[in-house]
Formats: sequence, structure tokens, C-alpha cells
Amino acid sequence: MQLVTRSIRFRAAARLAVLLLAAATLAACATLPDGRSWGEDATIAPGWQRVRDAATGALESPRFWGPLLGAAVFQVDGWDRKVSNWARVHAPLFGSERDAVDWSDRLRTVSGYVYVASVLATPSGDDPQQWVLDKLRGAAVGLAAIGATDEESWLLKNAAGRERPNGLDTQSMPSSHTSRSAVLTELAARNVQSLDVTPATRRVIDFGLDVLTYGTAWARVESGYHFPSDTLVGMSLGNFNGAFFNDAFLGLGAASRGAQFSVTPLPRGAALTVRVGF
Repeated sequence: MQLVTRSIRFRAAARLAVLLLAAATLAACATLPDGRSWGEDATIAPGWQRVRDAATGALESPRFWGPLLGAAVFQVDGWDRKVSNWARVHAPLFGSERDAVDWSDRLRTVSGYVYVASVLATPSGDDPQQWVLDKLRGAAVGLAAIGATDEESWLLKNAAGRERPNGLDTQSMPSSHTSRSAVLTELAARNVQSLDVTPATRRVIDFGLDVLTYGTAWARVESGYHFPSDTLVGMSLGNFNGAFFNDAFLGLGAASRGAQFSVTPLPRGAALTVRVGF
């Protein structure tokens, strides 16, 4: 009964983001506030200034460095392995290692569905032919971000050579399941910013998207395929690529999800700048 309750709970959480995006589609305008269509200005040559600004914004975001900081904390006093061992034995959310493997696949897949739904929900005008072209342009940016994330995850796995908790191989760092889910949900969250919805609705959708990524990450820990720090590094990688590719190549201008921090050196100290996106 307990396992059934867990499954229902996570299935409902995964479906929440899909339903919210479907509702947002009904509320969306035909075009963006500036009259342009989503995807219309996607480009492979954005210029070095925009690339630099996008990279700086992605690096300054807590969604990039926050998970990395968490991964570093897990190195203290062997917490990484201790939490991994505890999660494998008790499986508090998914019931067993086998079920955790299945749920990590499901939640990653739902992340993909949600991203596609967000692409379809964005305002790209009323002309059918132009709508299709703009969607393809915008989706190409997303596919580039996903492809870069997958490739970087593979390269890091081979460079790190970290053995998995279950001893299956040395592909533990980072978690590619988590990095894939993170880039998909980060891209979806950026797309939701193009919708004409209330800030409260946007926050609820963001929460649902985070449930998908964190659920995927924890499922990989309970399954014995990754240490907690592996999933956090994967999360950081996916969040960075989602933010960077969106802001650099989609042509919508820099967007932020949540707070961003930057530190500027001063003669007698430093200035902390906080930017909050709504």
C-alpha cells in the first residue's frame, strides 16, 4: 500500500506540469508582447556580446552554482557515500532499487514531454506556415542545448571515471539522467516566461518542473547508479546549457529564472548585486 501511495504521488506530480502547461496554452497570446513570434529570431550567429552575456548570466545563476556547492558539501565526512548507502537500503520514495530505475526513466521522459508541450504553448502567430517554421527554429535551439548536454555528460563521465555505487561501471559522474531532465525543464521554464500567465501560475509551473528534475536525481540515487553529488553536477550542467542556449540563440533577450547574484570588486570591499526575474 505504501509503495502504491508513493507511485500515485509521483505520477500526480509529473502530470501536474503537463496539465499546467496545457492550461497556459489556452491563456497564451498569439504573439509575444513586442509583436514578434517565439522562434522567429532564433539564430546560429548571435554575436559575441550576446554569447558572453548569456554565458555570464548562466554562470551567475544559483541554478548553476547552487548544485555545485551542494555537491561539494556532500564530500564532507563521506556524506556522499553515506547518503547513497542509506538511500539504497531504505528506498524511502521509490520502494526499491529496481523501481527507482524505472521511475528515473519515467521522470526523464516526462521532462521531455513537458518541454515539447512548452514549445507548442509559446506564442508564434496565427499563420500556420509561419507558425511551423518558427516552432522549428525555436526547437532547434532546444535540441542543440540537449545535444550539448548529452555530449558534455559523456565526456565528463569518461574523464572522471568514477565507479557507480552499485559497482556496475565507472560512469557515475555526472548523472546523465539528471542533466537531461535539468536541461529539458530549464528550457521549458524559459518558454513559460513567454506565456501570458500570472506570476503565481508561473511559480507553480516552475515548482512542477523542479519536481521532475529533483525526482529524477533522487531516483538515480535510490537506484544505486549515482552518488548524490553526481546528480547535482548533472543538474548544474543541464541548468547551465538550458539558460545559455536560450539566452544566446533564441533571440528573445536575456531571461532569468529566479534570483541571480554577482560580485563586483571595489577599492575597499565588494558589491553584491542581486537580480530577480519575474
